[in-house]
Amino acid sequence: MSRGRHVVVGGGVAGAAAVRGLREAGFDGEVVLVGEEPHQPYERPPLSKDFLAGAADEDGLWVRPRDWYREQDVELLLGTQVTAIDVAKRRLTLSAADGASTLPYDRLLLATGVRPRRLPGVRGERIHYPRTLDDARALRSHLQSAERVVVVGAGFIGCEVAATAAGLGKAVTVFEPDTVPFRRSLGPLVGGALIDIHRAHGVDVRLGTGVREVAETTHDTLLVTSTEGDRVECDVIVVGVGAQPNTELAVAAGIEVDNGILTDALGRTSHPAIYAAGDVARQYHPHYGEHLRMEHHDTATRQGAHVARNMLGAEEEFAEPFWFWSDQYEHSVQSAGRLPDPFEPVVRGRVEERRFSAFAWQEGRVTGVVSLDRPRDVLDVRRLVFAEHEVSLEQLRDESVPLKRLAQRHTAVSRPASA
Repeated sequence: MSRGRHVVVGGGVAGAAAVRGLREAGFDGEVVLVGEEPHQPYERPPLSKDFLAGAADEDGLWVRPRDWYREQDVELLLGTQVTAIDVAKRRLTLSAADGASTLPYDRLLLATGVRPRRLPGVRGERIHYPRTLDDARALRSHLQSAERVVVVGAGFIGCEVAATAAGLGKAVTVFEPDTVPFRRSLGPLVGGALIDIHRAHGVDVRLGTGVREVAETTHDTLLVTSTEGDRVECDVIVVGVGAQPNTELAVAAGIEVDNGILTDALGRTSHPAIYAAGDVARQYHPHYGEHLRMEHHDTATRQGAHVARNMLGAEEEFAEPFWFWSDQYEHSVQSAGRLPDPFEPVVRGRVEERRFSAFAWQEGRVTGVVSLDRPRDVLDVRRLVFAEHEVSLEQLRDESVPLKRLAQRHTAVSRPASA
């Protein structure tokens, strides 16, 4: 395979999957991964759960052992920021602790990820916006001595941190501005069930209530004033109100951006030598016929490997169903495919027992599912969603009808042409 230098910007799971994919596809040129953090690529999901609780150490976070990069001849430039892309000369400008430099490339992958959205005026040493390993280290340290924790935002990060803190015996209060949590990602039925689970574990969840002000008290605590006028004193505040894609580098280089870096189904950006993958990429999906940006761990990993092959000329479209999960307490919520908005679910299982699946159904087809403690349903729908099948509402509700039998032919559904 032809030589050259392929550079990956971003040290998350998409970037890690890409450098591995380049080597597994037989690329024998130079592979360089540039990461702004000082750490080698690591897994983020444990940061809000086992690692935060002290049940897992850092050695279990690494995507690959450090020796793997050396053995595969992958150069890691960690603690290094890419400050500019010269698309004409195919050259990066780098900034690191030891000074600025340049790095030429033949193919470039942008996997720059996302960063937490911040609330105006809500900042301080004991106010955390968790995203990175260093963020998780600081939050874990503060949780050890904290008695009362306030979480702002009942999304996945907020709820996972709330579950971890409650499991550590902390008094937890959650403020969520929306009256229907997880309205778009899970739908009201599953979202409501998750909130009920948190309340059953002693978490004070206040829906339809945001945070207006945070102030320090004279006795070394934080005082949170809600939009409804309630006041809650606490030791630590965790904010999880969404994320925004890191597109500034692409914008400055003239690469097309719209709520993420726009790519075709191959992962190519508006500049043919530059690709994007992971949370920052808004990739065209040939099945859905539109550009989609998914902040999912599984999607980032699969896109990274997929784009790596296309950087070497594979010309493969990324057309996989989306899948994600979240573990909270002893429960696991998973989803596959896409849920419409609004979502009118078809239910299999028992909602009152908090073990059920909510299916999205349209014209005799399953288009998506979100499940609470029924992982097999999600696995079956991942295989089913793009295959030819026909199912009635009665069959979908009937647990005696195996979902996996609905797509025995495994025939791909016709789809619109790639943009």
